Amino acid sequence: MDYKKSGVDIEAGYKSVELMKKFVQGTMRPEVLGGLGGFSGAFSMKSFKDMEEPTLLSGTDGVGTKLKLAFLMDKHDTVGIDCVAMCVNDVACAGGEPLFFLDYIACGKNFPEKIATIVSGVADGCKQSGAALIGGETAEMPGFYPEDEYDLAGFAVGIVDKKDLITGENLAAGDVLIGMASTGVHSNGFSLVRKVFEKEMTAQGLNTYYDQLGKTLGEALIAPTRIYVQALKNVKEAGVTVKACSHITGGGFYENVPRMLKDGVRAVIKKDSYPVPPIFKMLAEKGGIEEKIMYNTYNMGIGMVVAVDPADAETAMEAMRKAGDTPYVIGSIEEGEKGVTLC
Repeated sequence: MDYKKSGVDIEAGYKSVELMKKFVQGTMRPEVLGGLGGFSGAFSMKSFKDMEEPTLLSGTDGVGTKLKLAFLMDKHDTVGIDCVAMCVNDVACAGGEPLFFLDYIACGKNFPEKIATIVSGVADGCKQSGAALIGGETAEMPGFYPEDEYDLAGFAVGIVDKKDLITGENLAAGDVLIGMASTGVHSNGFSLVRKVFEKEMTAQGLNTYYDQLGKTLGEALIAPTRIYVQALKNVKEAGVTVKACSHITGGGFYENVPRMLKDGVRAVIKKDSYPVPPIFKMLAEKGGIEEKIMYNTYNMGIGMVVAVDPADAETAMEAMRKAGDTPYVIGSIEEGEKGVTLC
């Protein structure tokens, strides 16, 4: 008896590391010390030592049951982007610059080529956000996961000068709310998605083309989460102060928008101020889902909301466009009880 006969192939683990090295190398930053394969990742603090009060930010998340689509479609090169996006977007909406990222993959069986493909997506997300992929873990867990399934999660660390933290404390009535378009469902609410499209959750069903989507159902659902790091960086470099920011993830508008607000103000958002992607309309109609539940579960086409002074709105939106994002003025801040009104 040996470890391999128990279901864990150490040699496959070594091969996975070798295959993923070329993807990891493309994410390196000057601050990274050492290479892949050490017991920990090292990152120099030299580049931000001149900040008045350097403050670390962190974010951790996973991809959730969106992975079930990846299994059915046998498409594993984009879920890593989702994993990175869910973490670095949280860091960015606090005003931070993502510095480095670590991933964790747990699988029933280590297929080195598949693991490397997953990591290629993680590396892509890291490159989009400017974060270095400095480490990770692949755990082969036979008997815990089916052989052809895996879980994927990650952890990001960022930096911000304390004076530049986005806290919402300076929000005022009249401030403009700008929403940046999402790429679709992103990586939240997929348990409900899979329930609604239960009959379509097959390789054939997901490969079915729908005119209203302009693509297959699988393509619409698996589209990776948009990363907003560069857009927010551009806004800052344009001299605009972001007063408050919210990453629209699980809980949709009703849970996430109030998190950016201080007491005494509320957000008023106009639902007709931007186009809702057809995948959400299809989901609501097929599932018979009430509108409020949709806005309380999904991003409904807006992945990030920022609040700025009215005089800065156009400058901020132009900075976002330069990053490839599509911004809309979706509402404003008013005096009142803390919360959000969708009208």
